[in-house]
Amino acid sequence: MERCPAPHLTGADRSVAANPCILSAFDVACPAGPGIDPRGSRSIRNLASRPDLPIRSRLEYYAAVAVVSVLGAIPRSAALTAGRLVAWITFQLSKRLRAIAEHNLKLALPELSQAGREQIVRGVFANLGRLLAEFCQLPKLDARNVSECVIYDGYENFAKALDRGQGVLFLTAHYGAWELCPYAHALYGHPLKFVVRPIDNPLVDQLVNRYRMGSGNQIIEKKNSLREILVTLKRGEAVGILIDQNTFREAGVFAPFFNIPACTTTSLATIALRTGAAVVPGVLIWDAALRKHRLRFEPPVPLLQTGNKQEDILANTTRYNQVLEELVRKHPEQWLWVHRRWKTRPEGVEELY
Repeated sequence: MERCPAPHLTGADRSVAANPCILSAFDVACPAGPGIDPRGSRSIRNLASRPDLPIRSRLEYYAAVAVVSVLGAIPRSAALTAGRLVAWITFQLSKRLRAIAEHNLKLALPELSQAGREQIVRGVFANLGRLLAEFCQLPKLDARNVSECVIYDGYENFAKALDRGQGVLFLTAHYGAWELCPYAHALYGHPLKFVVRPIDNPLVDQLVNRYRMGSGNQIIEKKNSLREILVTLKRGEAVGILIDQNTFREAGVFAPFFNIPACTTTSLATIALRTGAAVVPGVLIWDAALRKHRLRFEPPVPLLQTGNKQEDILANTTRYNQVLEELVRKHPEQWLWVHRRWKTRPEGVEELY
């Protein structure tokens, strides 16, 4: 593993340097990868040395580093096995998350039996364990070996959309090993930018973002992201936007998702209407038979334009939710059912959670 330059530690840094395990944590935050910038490691050191940083944030960071260190150092097959073990333990201990997932499935797929719901919930946790393992293994991937882990499915849909020259908006979700999805696409020669919400713990946020950008991708922070998205699309490049999370009323519209009004971000539809960029659904699907992931691109979603901006935003967002629903129905265990997707309700409608 490539190591970061040894830091010159003074003042508050000495309290960190006193523990060699902590120093190795900083080193792990500089994984080997095509796009890794060693300056990011120094940024994490500087942040960790701040006296006002809560102890909890430091402990969470060191725990995260321990996990990525171990699962990143062992062979991928062993990491996937470890991920399954972590998933099993988490399933046993996370009563609250299990309850959310089961409640969501009752709302969205009421025809399922209790046994059917439990099987999907177990699959959701198994998928999260696989995501964890694949994320920790990201620095080992490069253009030469990425096909051993990820293969394309429907690449022509992306290629045709890109050839239009107006940029591509990826309609994507917390589906499969979603962190691996843009990483692999970049290694295949198609780096992109994707919109993320910063993780509450700034140390963990920087660590995760360094892994995310290791294949040449760039992140766009969700807050005040519009300008950078527009510039990227104008250059004919691609931007990924996840639209499957609950949002606030003022930031979304209520579009059906499994026949339930779901407060959904308007950003994807708004930008597509403004720029004419192609909207291409793209998710990573685990293929158990192949023991690989399929990076699946669906055909571009036709843009509905009537001239009424608000109606067009709602109509297009509704279609985007329908596309995601179709994908989730095919592999329900690979979607993030543990999220309270229908938490925000229309005015006057009773709460679901």
